[in-house]
Amino acid sequence: MKRREFIRNTALAATAVTLFPSLAPQAKRNIGLQLYSLRDVINQDVKGIVQQVAAWGYRELETYGYNDGNVFGMAPNAFSRLAKDHGMNVVSGHYLFGKAPSMKDMKGTILSGWERAVADAKEAGQKYMVVAWLDESERKTLDDYRFVCEHLNRAGEVCKKNGIRLAYHNHAFEFEVLEGATPYDLMLKECQPNLVAFEMDLYWVVAANQNPFTYFINHPGRFEQWHVKDMDKADRTRNADVGTGQLDFGKLFAQAKQAGMKHFYIEQETYPIDSKTSVKNSIANLKKIIAGG
Repeated sequence: MKRREFIRNTALAATAVTLFPSLAPQAKRNIGLQLYSLRDVINQDVKGIVQQVAAWGYRELETYGYNDGNVFGMAPNAFSRLAKDHGMNVVSGHYLFGKAPSMKDMKGTILSGWERAVADAKEAGQKYMVVAWLDESERKTLDDYRFVCEHLNRAGEVCKKNGIRLAYHNHAFEFEVLEGATPYDLMLKECQPNLVAFEMDLYWVVAANQNPFTYFINHPGRFEQWHVKDMDKADRTRNADVGTGQLDFGKLFAQAKQAGMKHFYIEQETYPIDSKTSVKNSIANLKKIIAGG
């Protein structure tokens, strides 16, 4: 590289850090993937998908679908070893609450077999266990949400004793006013900060016509994990590949410290083309964004 080009590029980099002072640390973070993004293909070839995800540059993973000691047809610690063999760490996993009739036979929910699920997560080296969503039958009233929070606190105690952090992942329904209150605000109040963190899905907050920055300001440090998911410019109900939609991730990542974010995962629920293309494109775009350009 010529000296003039080096000076110019150095100046541009310095400008990026000045404009987005909190972005420099983010550029050094490991980009994660919630494997639900590849739900249509992962169970067909678990080893092949893990290898491909690593080749695209992901370094942290969040699993889903744990049930009775298995995830993707493997013991959690076996899947964790597979990930490590490809230079990745399984940092987090998604779980269910377990009160819904459709979940009565599941083992490893908050209400059924939680201690074993925690033991498996600990053996796999996970830092987080996250309640992924609430079935409609589990959230009809504010008292239902209070019941959820009570049991999240209890489950969080079990996690804490085993060196794991429990968290709750939002969708849009938590922001729908119920009995004159916003359930998400109730959860932030009822869940004890030392026992339960929150995994903010940025897309779903915006889809619910809420402002993530307001929550960062009002509840600093509570949002230890994020789902990085973009919104299609023409259709708010669909995802765009990260960096091509409506969300300004540069500004969001600039507030990562205030939010308390420690890990983040790209997640796609819908795809402009297909799941693999979105997962590949999204990390390439996000790397540029968090590097400040």
